[in-house]
Amino acid sequence: METSEKYPAKQIVRAASHALVARSAGIVARGLRDLVRDSNWFSKRIFSGHSSRGAISAAGQVCALSPVTGLGTERLAIYDMELSVSPLALTLPEDGGTGAPGNPAAFAWSPTARHLAAAWGGWLPKVHVFDLHRKAPCAAFADYSNFPASLGWSGGGNHFAAASLGGSAARLRLWESAKSANGEPAFPAKPKAELGAAECSRWPEWQEGGAIDGAAPADEPVDGDAVAGFSRAAFSPDEDTLATVIEIEGEWADDSIALLEVPTLRKQSVFHAQGHVTDLAWTCTSGELIFCSAGQASRLSAETMEPVPLPFGAELCACHPHLPLCLCFSSWLKNSAKGQLFLADLSTLKVFDECAAEGVVDLRWSLDGSKAYAISSDGLAYIYEPALF
Repeated sequence: METSEKYPAKQIVRAASHALVARSAGIVARGLRDLVRDSNWFSKRIFSGHSSRGAISAAGQVCALSPVTGLGTERLAIYDMELSVSPLALTLPEDGGTGAPGNPAAFAWSPTARHLAAAWGGWLPKVHVFDLHRKAPCAAFADYSNFPASLGWSGGGNHFAAASLGGSAARLRLWESAKSANGEPAFPAKPKAELGAAECSRWPEWQEGGAIDGAAPADEPVDGDAVAGFSRAAFSPDEDTLATVIEIEGEWADDSIALLEVPTLRKQSVFHAQGHVTDLAWTCTSGELIFCSAGQASRLSAETMEPVPLPFGAELCACHPHLPLCLCFSSWLKNSAKGQLFLADLSTLKVFDECAAEGVVDLRWSLDGSKAYAISSDGLAYIYEPALF
């Protein structure tokens, strides 16, 4: 028995249009924006004052430490780089949401941008996790005595790493993440694995003076006191390897990059760089690292540990999630006081879509790779969005 209603031929029938309207509105907005710009970059100020730390999510949100006008205090807040919405202050039940200026801060966004892990000198010494859907804290773990130099979530959200400086007390710790019944991340009190700076100083590469295949030989062995600790850390896209910067004390010291097995943190390889390593990022294939040291960008094969200098300088880098592209920032340009944001094709090694910028503190691609974001210390947001037409 037929239950559907029959309509006469050629009759116009009203259909649900909400989804189509929503998609069309986005395309129209993009089209109007494309008509009035002559660059794939556009910028807007999202907060005033100065913030030395900022972290961008894959959805274009920024967590930054910024001053509270007229109060002489600071707060942690979430800003949206594209939407004109009020910032969301991050607060815990036991604090007022502001603190004295100068407190350290470290942030890490979950891959989907729903959760933010944050440590701040104005809170108890733990990593606090916030649910941005509920706009509330949902977990606290990773007690620390040395403030984290960096925090990081793996691309699949299955692992979390916290790195700290502090000489012999420095630690790199890794947790495995589980999900509770309501979808919140759950971390055990104790890490799955832990690595100390003293353990690194006993590795054969340093005991023998740093001579390993494909790496520059060190001038002298590195002792335990010379290792300042762990700074930057990044999980490979396949979540099998964690790359971390082992920072060496001294203004002119040469840092190292260690590749560690996940989740055991067992050493796989060590590379001795030239100068301080300021950033590193995995390419989308998990086979190579792009790293920045002493203002120079280089490519490092995870298999051979053979470094290849790239034909451009950079202090910050972020690799595209699916393509051989890298977003970079260099704070110094020849014959110019300004820095530059740019994209580099890692296949052809050509630089394109450059944009003058200053004081950039973080870079990020969107989850689908259709946009790229950068944030400066004075609250200027940069968005890279190729034109539709």
